[in-house]
Amino acid sequence: MSKFKSPLEAFLYWEKTTPSAVFLKQPVNGKHINFTYAEAGAEARKIASALKLYQLDEGSHVAILSKNCAHWVMADLAIMICGYISIPIYPTLNANSINLILEHSESKAIVVGKLDDFNSQKEGLPGIPVISVGLYGESTGDLWEDLLKKNEPLKDLHRQNPDELHTIIYTSGTTGTPKGVMHTSGNLMESAHTLTEVFELPNNLRLFSYLPLAHVAERLLINAGVVLGGEISFAESLDTFASDLESTQPHIFFAVPRIWTKFREKILESLSQNKLNILLKIPFLSTFLKNKLKKKLGLKEAYFVCSAAAPLASSLIEWFQTLDIHIMQGYGMTEDCCVSHFNTYRNNKIGTVGKTLYNVEAKLSAEGEICIKNNCLMKGYFKAPEMTASVFDTEGYLKTGDIGEFDHDGYLTITGRVKDQFKTDKGKYISPSYMELILSKNTDIEQVCVVGSGIPQPIALITLSESGSAKEKNRLIESLLFTVSGMNPTLESHEKIEKVVIMKEEWSVNNGLLTPTLKVKRNSIEKIHKPFYTEWFEMDESVIFE
Repeated sequence: MSKFKSPLEAFLYWEKTTPSAVFLKQPVNGKHINFTYAEAGAEARKIASALKLYQLDEGSHVAILSKNCAHWVMADLAIMICGYISIPIYPTLNANSINLILEHSESKAIVVGKLDDFNSQKEGLPGIPVISVGLYGESTGDLWEDLLKKNEPLKDLHRQNPDELHTIIYTSGTTGTPKGVMHTSGNLMESAHTLTEVFELPNNLRLFSYLPLAHVAERLLINAGVVLGGEISFAESLDTFASDLESTQPHIFFAVPRIWTKFREKILESLSQNKLNILLKIPFLSTFLKNKLKKKLGLKEAYFVCSAAAPLASSLIEWFQTLDIHIMQGYGMTEDCCVSHFNTYRNNKIGTVGKTLYNVEAKLSAEGEICIKNNCLMKGYFKAPEMTASVFDTEGYLKTGDIGEFDHDGYLTITGRVKDQFKTDKGKYISPSYMELILSKNTDIEQVCVVGSGIPQPIALITLSESGSAKEKNRLIESLLFTVSGMNPTLESHEKIEKVVIMKEEWSVNNGLLTPTLKVKRNSIEKIHKPFYTEWFEMDESVIFE
């Protein structure tokens, strides 16, 4: 079968050849509502007819505000069928942020799906047509279910050109204002085909979609599923996440570092490390235990297990390997459509993000910045030509903003972010990523942000994990100081951590201190805490409770 030229072409192929195969599995109140390829196609065509009645101009922008669900995917299909351009919005954004994106993107309509608190978000919607999904308790504007009854399936389907604009993805942004990254349907297909080829994925695979579909990586995963005629399941809620994942047993599982940390925490809650070590040394019990834990995590049948978005501690990868769970680290970004570097089962070096993919050119600038060229680079930032020009060099390489180094075998290691560097009052520049990765090995630490602008030595701001919060105070202090004292001798004198400050407030998406993909928003944390750096630095204690 030849490569598909667009996501819609891929869907239409499987709709025609396997119409009765289950495409989407949506849990509601503990039961699954299944949509076959034929049923999903019929609903998407009817919603496309409804969108056409709004008399939007050709190529209009239509937004999707929803958590991951079957209707997110069907709404996206309807937008494609009309020849419109999708504007996915993170479902956790507040009304003001939603309004900024809708206004900036010039969205002419919006589909509202599964949300936790739409009442607090709806005032961010300008006066544009709204389609809301009643299944999830929403009723603003036109009801999805009513439109299905009123409209016939659209017959004149738009045929996507690989070079035409397909979507504008607004970056979650660890720094600054979100930017609208423009991608064509051809870009998304290049990315999806790369994933399926590099990891030799089979047709009709099972997927579990839970990371925000407004993020390019999850969008890529869904597109790969469509390319392969897959079955896509969703989580009903945070409370049912573990059981939903276990019942799905996906063939691909992608997670960010914080999720891997949570998985380990949960395992060690019911089975101490000492007991686990003993059981893993007994041949029969070891095999039984590994299979049981993999099944409980939902990873028993996974062909491909990966981590990206931020560095994952090598010690954590090695810990999971003892359970026969092999996590591949990779590297990519919204602007290069995730096609950059990846470890594979044939070529895997723990601590790196892998080798340059077969269809990528990579180089380091004189400053060590990673620069990428591939066949699916963004077409630019929407309405920001000067910003677009600033991130490409004279040879057409994308300047990623990440600092890295290649080893003799061609494996890439990310050593920091250009914008994350800070200068202490000694005038020395520090890249905090390496230190944060070492500190994160301590299981008492949930999140960490090393800072130090304006003080003589860096300090580590941390939040505690569940095990850290449950620990007696003196034992917690000993644990943290042990990690710092073990790390400091490996650092340059100006890099040595002087203090550890335990935050009283958890860093979360809701309070704006984590991105929707669970990365620490350094700028936001610094804005809140920088006035206290000097005070903390001058305290006598080495571990400070905020």
